[in-house]
Amino acid sequence: MSNARILVFGNEKGGAGKSTVAMHVATALLHQGKRVAIIDLDLRQRSLSHFFENRKKWAAANEKILPHATEPFLHKNPAELLKVPEAEAKGIFDRALSEAIDTADYVIIDTPGGDHVLSRRAHAVGHVIITPMNDSFIDFDLLGQVDPVTLEVKRPSIYAETVWNSRKQRAQWDGKTIDWIVLRNRLATNEARNRKRVDERVRALGKRIGFRVAAGLRDRVIYRELFPFGLTVLDLSADIRPVPTSLAQVSARQELRAVMMELELENDDVVSAQITELGEAEPFEADEDDYEAVD
Repeated sequence: MSNARILVFGNEKGGAGKSTVAMHVATALLHQGKRVAIIDLDLRQRSLSHFFENRKKWAAANEKILPHATEPFLHKNPAELLKVPEAEAKGIFDRALSEAIDTADYVIIDTPGGDHVLSRRAHAVGHVIITPMNDSFIDFDLLGQVDPVTLEVKRPSIYAETVWNSRKQRAQWDGKTIDWIVLRNRLATNEARNRKRVDERVRALGKRIGFRVAAGLRDRVIYRELFPFGLTVLDLSADIRPVPTSLAQVSARQELRAVMMELELENDDVVSAQITELGEAEPFEADEDDYEAVD
């Protein structure tokens, strides 16, 4: 019987950083020596799939050895799955998931913004649901509705209901629970009043409906500029350096390490060694990520 652990990255709002966090978590697990399979259900944008396609092409063109994820076949034109009957779409996903869990230690599923049968299916089969959200009441609105006068949380909102229903389905299937983690993603460096307000409401809602709150990834240039190569900060070394080394890259690795710890996925020895290696690299070139705003 497979012991593969299924991590679902979900949030019905686009632009929250689901794919970015998913590709970094997947790469961190690969560097720990884990077998990783990915399923990209963002059927139009396909950022997670494109990242790993870029990774293979860049490594081959530059004759570099990198760990790679596997990806089971979904459809020759994945966007067509948006048009097929729900039962057919579920069958295609279930086949791909079965293939993934037979060959991997971890299955990373990236879901689209918005509601779709495949996204709901993925949420129901996950062991962990990871929900990145930006530092905004616009993002929070998908988790909970607030009173416009007092800003107190009135009730859970649409995405929270999706997760609640997924938890009920999972409990009916095998009696197991789904761990739900909300990542406060792309936080600003300054302690703005809005950030504190959002944080208070998120934590209050988490206690009410049962999710953990964790710090995610800042909005760093390095996360974006490595995407075309299919690389992350964990891949960088004296031998692999497609962009100039900067102090911000050391900070980014430490940040990613903190995320992996929050998700209980961290291998301390592997990540510490990577931070040390990059920290000793020369020369450093500063960029805007090295400086924090002052409130």
